[in-house]
Amino acid sequence: MKTIGILGTGIVGRTVGKKLAQLGYNVTLGSRSADNEKAKQWIADVGGTAKSGTFAEAARHADAVFVCTKGDGTVDAVKAAGDLSGKLVIDLTNPLDSSKGMPPPLISQYSNTHSLGEAVQAAVPNARVVKTLNIVNCEVMVDPKKSGGDPTMLLCGDDDGAKAEATNLLKEFGWNDVLDLGDITGARSMEAYVTLWVRVYMTTGNGYNAMKSIR
Repeated sequence: MKTIGILGTGIVGRTVGKKLAQLGYNVTLGSRSADNEKAKQWIADVGGTAKSGTFAEAARHADAVFVCTKGDGTVDAVKAAGDLSGKLVIDLTNPLDSSKGMPPPLISQYSNTHSLGEAVQAAVPNARVVKTLNIVNCEVMVDPKKSGGDPTMLLCGDDDGAKAEATNLLKEFGWNDVLDLGDITGARSMEAYVTLWVRVYMTTGNGYNAMKSIR
């Protein structure tokens, strides 16, 4: 795995993309338009082989695709990425409804008996979707020690090989403790957990909080 596409030019996509570039991957940051200003600034910041383009251009030659969009635009972004058959698709998104203020609830259609992770897999049925990294902020995603400890990262997905590949990437980010929750329906619990993460953040003012599974 040498080439990675990032869907989304927000702080999550830019942070994850920069880390991957620092690890030696060829990274393309994708957005809805090829002339995205945030993407241009990201290229200037990262340098090297960093590139930008549309969602489809970012995904076309990628060995793996990271989905880093806002929850309400995730499914459309994945569909716009084109044919993702056989690709590892790592979904970092959360279905939070930010229109309702803080703390944001989950978008109702992606809660309890459904999840955004499942919706992503359904949108690209021939891709190998893994849900992970959505339970911490973007700085901790790429540097778990920023949490102040050795936290646990959760993941889930239907393809065991894809989960093994995703775990290797997580280890490159510094995650020593990775817990597999099983098939993609595990995303329901992972996405619901984010509502607790937000409450902890609001209570403590600590955006670097993370969870540890004592087992």
